[in-house]
Amino acid sequence: MRCVIGLDGGGTKTECVLMDEQQRVLARSRSGASNPFRCGVGPAVAALRVAVEEALRLAQAVPRDLLAIVAALAGAGRLDLAEAVRAQLLHVYPDSKVRVITDLDAALAAMEPGPALVLVAGTGSAAIGRDAAGRVLRGGGHGAFTGDEGSAQDIGRKAIAALLRERQAAHADSALERAILHELAFPSWRDLQSIAPDAVDDTYPRVCRVVLQAADAGDPLAQSLLREAAGQLARLAADLAARLALAGAPFRLGKTGGLCGRADFFDQLLDELLRQEVPQATIVPLPRSAGKAAALLALQLSVEKPATADHR
Repeated sequence: MRCVIGLDGGGTKTECVLMDEQQRVLARSRSGASNPFRCGVGPAVAALRVAVEEALRLAQAVPRDLLAIVAALAGAGRLDLAEAVRAQLLHVYPDSKVRVITDLDAALAAMEPGPALVLVAGTGSAAIGRDAAGRVLRGGGHGAFTGDEGSAQDIGRKAIAALLRERQAAHADSALERAILHELAFPSWRDLQSIAPDAVDDTYPRVCRVVLQAADAGDPLAQSLLREAAGQLARLAADLAARLALAGAPFRLGKTGGLCGRADFFDQLLDELLRQEVPQATIVPLPRSAGKAAALLALQLSVEKPATADHR
């Protein structure tokens, strides 16, 4: 059996799709974070290998069956990191063609042809768009320390900061604080304070999940945090649409990432603000997952001539 693999990796998880030459999905798998900028090239490749090997096992295939691998990774905008990941994957899977692209590239590839924009709201935040002439531009995606406004990391960090201020004012635990401590299995707020600054990729997204649930339950602080995040994400999409001059005609706007589809309050609020900020856009779900889009790109790579099969 001959097959290809597409990988969609970020700061929290990696999704893998194994597809045969007839575009049939034979296996899906998941593993941990594979953003080489945040977790390092070695750990990123290790997570990719876990996902690939599990998909091969589920499909009853072996590495020599792999024609091509496309890894779409957050952090791969750094070409040195992308090439380092590619080199290690080629070492492990020498019979396969390998390409490393950004997660944004795969998200846009998941959209139908024509003018389109994709808003990525997950561990980080970014946007990518394409105009009618095929010109592609990106927005956001600057990382946790210099940007990623409206992301899970950003929401989690701001939630902890806001709760610190509440504790100083009220000297009492709030329901949101207790829920966060329970989620993280910390016995006290002091323990949370000591670990959160050094655990951006793990702690803050987990805190964000609690905030999303609390907002659905009516918690005012959680809802305030999500209003701010949704506004930042909507402005990110609007700014990119303006740079691409997409205001002249309707276009499709897709949403993806771990923040989407997780909480009604946030989903409805984000859609409302997107309609206000980008009224010419039709908000649509991605026609296919970024992992499947990466697998389809791997099929294309598998039939390319060797001269064009390297990273780009």
